[in-house]
Amino acid sequence: MAGTRAAIRYAKAILEMSQANSNTANVAKDMTSIANAVKDSKELKDFLQSPIIKGEVKHSSLVAIFAAAQKETKSLFQLLLANKRFELLPTIASDFQALVNELNGVEVAKVTTAFPITADLEAKVLAKIKEFSNKTITLENIVDESIIGGFILTMGDQQYNASVSNRLQNLKREFSY
Repeated sequence: MAGTRAAIRYAKAILEMSQANSNTANVAKDMTSIANAVKDSKELKDFLQSPIIKGEVKHSSLVAIFAAAQKETKSLFQLLLANKRFELLPTIASDFQALVNELNGVEVAKVTTAFPITADLEAKVLAKIKEFSNKTITLENIVDESIIGGFILTMGDQQYNASVSNRLQNLKREFSY
């Protein structure tokens, strides 16, 4: 998808700029708050994607919303204004986070559970991951009640499905033959 390639290019450019200024950690905080703000606010996401709202309005709004942002982040807003690409901002923010994680040897593991993860389950999952990965792991919990119970662990392109719904599907397949 062309949008994703473009987003990666922006993310790499901002990463290089932040590294040159020794400011990567602070820009990473900006990108995390941008990603979270867009994820938590459908209005913000729609605002950024709207073809009706002028770029200047989007730019001044972002500068106001993220007033404490680093100069590299504000230069990204300016670049998106010049290129009319504000809809890429959420993707750029998550691509930036992924690049920084890669740089720091951190891997994000997604754990899907039927309820918010407990400290006990988090410890068990982290212990399991340590068996096959020597990277620093950050857990991201996704709550999906449809899995009924258990958990689904996703790291990179690997998935371990220990959910109740998966076991039920397997049983259903066995009995349908």
